[in-house]
Amino acid sequence: MSAMKTAPESARSRDVKNRWLLSLPALAIIFVAALGPLLVMVLYSFLEKGDYGDVKFGIFSLEGWTSVFMQRDIFDDTWGIADAHLAIFWRSIKLSLYTTILTLILGFPTAYFIATRPARTREVWVFLITIPFWTNLLIRTFAMQQVIRNEGILNNLLIWLGIIDTPLQIIYTDTATLLGMTYVYLPLMVLPLYASIEKLDFRLVEAGYDLYANRLQVLRRIVIPLVKPGLIAGSILVFIPSLGAYVIPRVLGGGKNLMLGNLIELQFGAGRNWPLGAAMSITLMALVMIALLFYVRNAARSGVRHG
Repeated sequence: MSAMKTAPESARSRDVKNRWLLSLPALAIIFVAALGPLLVMVLYSFLEKGDYGDVKFGIFSLEGWTSVFMQRDIFDDTWGIADAHLAIFWRSIKLSLYTTILTLILGFPTAYFIATRPARTREVWVFLITIPFWTNLLIRTFAMQQVIRNEGILNNLLIWLGIIDTPLQIIYTDTATLLGMTYVYLPLMVLPLYASIEKLDFRLVEAGYDLYANRLQVLRRIVIPLVKPGLIAGSILVFIPSLGAYVIPRVLGGGKNLMLGNLIELQFGAGRNWPLGAAMSITLMALVMIALLFYVRNAARSGVRHG
């Protein structure tokens, strides 16, 4: 009997061992490609900066972390608040939130429209939404630049219609960055919302109308609660890349209105302060993790509520 009991256990143990052995190449790639660079950034953030870039190995320092929100006075060597860094952090968070809100305002009606089309035409609409992903991000950003620049399509159209007399200064402003991120990340909001709305039982919407609810009440009390998982997923998918955006602020912001990605690149480039750049990178990752934890917690609550 004991032999009969141990045979399945032995087979199961060998199966688990074989699975781990088969997973070793993938785990090694993940470690080298993902955890490796992350560990390097963590190490660099606790070292002293070099004289011409790089870091001084073996010299432990917390100045990189301190300099994220503080700065040393060049005259009396005292510490004060790093106003420029705080302004960039705030601009990044603010523009990311605005981008998320704008993509939600534009994406929800778009997703609802697609989900309510006949089944034979939905795939065509989804196909059209995914077409921008075929084009490089840099090319899409330059395309937006041609639309909003002083002699671009938008200003020429407004002048031709007689709405304005002189071109609007949109390019190289926070507004230009916001428009660019909204344009680039809009499909990331539409697709999760469409997936949720497509599964919606529209008989509940009809029941709401039968109970004399108006459209706003049906939207607020029936549709939005049921598509909340897609709404949260789309918001996270837009907020996270917006927070670390680099190309769009660089091209449309003109390098003047920096965001976190630009500030980090500056420290590894002209700033020659690798520990500070590494500390800012980890700080950005922490902000992303907070956003992901927020999503996971809300998704879990939604699952329990609907379960």
